[in-house]
Amino acid sequence: MAKLIYSAIMSLDGYVADEDGNFDWAAPDEEVHTFVNDLERAVGTYLYGRRMYEVMVAWETPHTFADQPPFVQEFAAIWRAADKIVYSKTLQTVSSGRTRIERDFDPEAVRQLKASAGHDISVGGPDLACQAIKAGLVDELHLFLAPIVVGGGKRSLPSDVRLKLELPDERRFEGGVVHFHYRTRP
Repeated sequence: MAKLIYSAIMSLDGYVADEDGNFDWAAPDEEVHTFVNDLERAVGTYLYGRRMYEVMVAWETPHTFADQPPFVQEFAAIWRAADKIVYSKTLQTVSSGRTRIERDFDPEAVRQLKASAGHDISVGGPDLACQAIKAGLVDELHLFLAPIVVGGGKRSLPSDVRLKLELPDERRFEGGVVHFHYRTRP
């Protein structure tokens, strides 16, 4: 069975974006980006809400990254090779390959996807991840704490869920980012 994984780069006070919607402070350096690439290589399907998809779809255009370092180009290739499911009531078309739109997040359909998928599944964006966490679908969390406090904005985790976790691994990066790998427990 495939694992459903939620990954997020967040501020020390728990936000993925500040009050103005900015997340430039979360841009990973080469060491973190390379580590993320290694994690993402196992992902066969990305689940996104519309807003997260609109951020991530930039990875679809290879020429955009032609002058970028190899680790950035590698992430673009990893992203393009995976399937994408976008949950949106308003998005009419997608602008990336291997992508389909679903109008509603259906926990049972995701359970079936997990049971049949040959690769892990990643849920991107805190709103969609919140739905998956509440439905008991998330198996692992990869949380990257950036060395910044932003004071408010878009929360990375739901505030109305209790979730027992175990910490099989953590890593501190030279630039001050800390990665926590958690598994959910019953």
